[in-house]
Amino acid sequence: MERYSCIIIEDEPLALDRTREYVLKIPFLELKGAFEDALEGMAYLSAQSVDVLFLDVNMDELSGIELLESVNINSQVIITTAYQQYALKGFELNVTDYLLKPFTFPRFLQAVNKAKENLVKEKSDPQPDFIFVKTENRLEKIMVADILYIEGMRDYRRIHTTSKSIMTLQNFGELEQLIPSHLVCRVHKSYMVSLHRIEAVERGRIIIGDQRIPISATYKEPFFARISGKI
Repeated sequence: MERYSCIIIEDEPLALDRTREYVLKIPFLELKGAFEDALEGMAYLSAQSVDVLFLDVNMDELSGIELLESVNINSQVIITTAYQQYALKGFELNVTDYLLKPFTFPRFLQAVNKAKENLVKEKSDPQPDFIFVKTENRLEKIMVADILYIEGMRDYRRIHTTSKSIMTLQNFGELEQLIPSHLVCRVHKSYMVSLHRIEAVERGRIIIGDQRIPISATYKEPFFARISGKI
């Protein structure tokens, strides 16, 4: 049976425990983390993609809606909240389902099955061999396998490949939508790396060719978990 990774972001301990209890009942879900702190959950999602995200709306430091608006998320998002008024905004952000607390296990299972159906459809679609990125006056074709790393430079991103470097105004979130998520990993606010191009990791830096790319504290834990095969 194929299993789908998921995390929970929920700042109410009792609600988090209930959602975790429901997740653990479903054999095709694999819980990778549960976060009471929305910012910690946001940092995790910036470095590592998951198949399903269970997300509360009303949180102190960062609301679920603000999180969806500020981070590129490729997951199936299932909103969990006690407030009906956010439903329209949630669906404008293309969430998979909207669960009103207190929700029952059958209703939870319905939402999860919907997410699973979407994931099965997505995984059946072929992954692109190339992408097109916007430069100043044209669209530039890049072979995905040739990408080494992507560097943030103020308003620009420089995509380093085996044969050339390309400057684009497209942000990291937009590039993450273009490039298959299993191929790249965010390791710093200014860097994203191609996982299959990593030659070594030494003293907190990733070695790709003659480059030494820093790993920031925000992305360190999910990056090492990912390359060690834990997530």
